[in-house]
Amino acid sequence: MAAENFKLDNPVWYSLKETHQQHAIESEAMRFYHPDYCPFGGFVNSDKTVASIDTYTDLTNSFYVVGNKPTFSDRITLTKELVCYQMLLDEKTEVEISDPITTLQTIQHKADLFALVNLVQPGYFKNKTSELGSYYGIYRDDELIAVTGERMKMNAFTEVSAVVTHPNHTGRGYAKQLVAHTTNKIFAENKLPYLHVAAINTAAIKLYEKLGFKTRRKIAFWNLRKKEDHKP
Repeated sequence: MAAENFKLDNPVWYSLKETHQQHAIESEAMRFYHPDYCPFGGFVNSDKTVASIDTYTDLTNSFYVVGNKPTFSDRITLTKELVCYQMLLDEKTEVEISDPITTLQTIQHKADLFALVNLVQPGYFKNKTSELGSYYGIYRDDELIAVTGERMKMNAFTEVSAVVTHPNHTGRGYAKQLVAHTTNKIFAENKLPYLHVAAINTAAIKLYEKLGFKTRRKIAFWNLRKKEDHKP
């Protein structure tokens, strides 16, 4: 799979070209996820991104372009450059699973998932994000307290995402178990797991390193927003 690693430099573009093609909004220059699933875009040639970005803002006024900095019009403002470490796991993780892990499949499961992720990491997880891959959780007394799942998918790689624990239940090893469970499921599909973590999130980076993830590169998530005076 090493020959495929270059695709990780442009994960949105290649996910929407490969496994997640059915979720793509495509133009000559860019590929975007439909914003109901994931407000992410990617491109190859920054000289041609202006019109595509303007068109996408008719669907959502705030989104991320992942990778190189795009070119955009004066209708758009850059609100944040989120620098992340892209980390890759190349072998299965041996972690004892001591808590029951539930595959989150039912309507109630998905409602619990949406609520928990947006409690801890508001803004990223959309109504249909859970349809992009498998999500797993740990319940206590009928309350979902920790989750992990899959987001962007290529033929050779699957992104681990939504590594979230309720603030009242942190420090008990739930994230470690869920990440191990999720990554081992990905390996069983003959794919490699990777993830993105904010460069300032040192606690999470240490956890992932203990699980065997290695930093591959830094990658930027550019948050773009339609300017207020350009509302339709």
